[in-house]
Amino acid sequence: IAQEVNGDILGAEFEGYILRISGGNDKQGFPMLQGVLSDDRVRLLLSKGSKCYRQRRTGERKRKSVRGCIVNQDLSVLNLVVAKRGANDIPGLTDSTKDLRLGPKRANKIRQLWGMDQADDVTKGVVRRTITTKGCLLYTSPSPRDS
Repeated sequence: IAQEVNGDILGAEFEGYILRISGGNDKQGFPMLQGVLSDDRVRLLLSKGSKCYRQRRTGERKRKSVRGCIVNQDLSVLNLVVAKRGANDIPGLTDSTKDLRLGPKRANKIRQLWGMDQADDVTKGVVRRTITTKGCLLYTSPSPRDS
């Protein structure tokens, strides 16, 4: 997990792409867990805050089977993230861009995102979106006041 591989091994359309391994599942559905340096399945005592486990009662711990973070032939699903794009676009994957759904709220974070100076108006860089409710009311998210 977290290792970068060339996209050429997947086919000609991924030529020039660099993909990062972000996880996966084995043939029986057990998830890979970062930090388990094995390519086999192991049973770990997991508690609150652990990946692959959600506690049902306060202080509860449970021994669960997880897969190691080393890739081998027993995996059925391997999750990949595009780390670097290649020369040509892949239809349905990199041919379109999505707008930011949520943006930063603090003024300094907005300046950092859009590369603004201290003298620039921060309210121009606020990410706004339209929200529809069940009653079909449309409204836009509020923006900071000019001060």
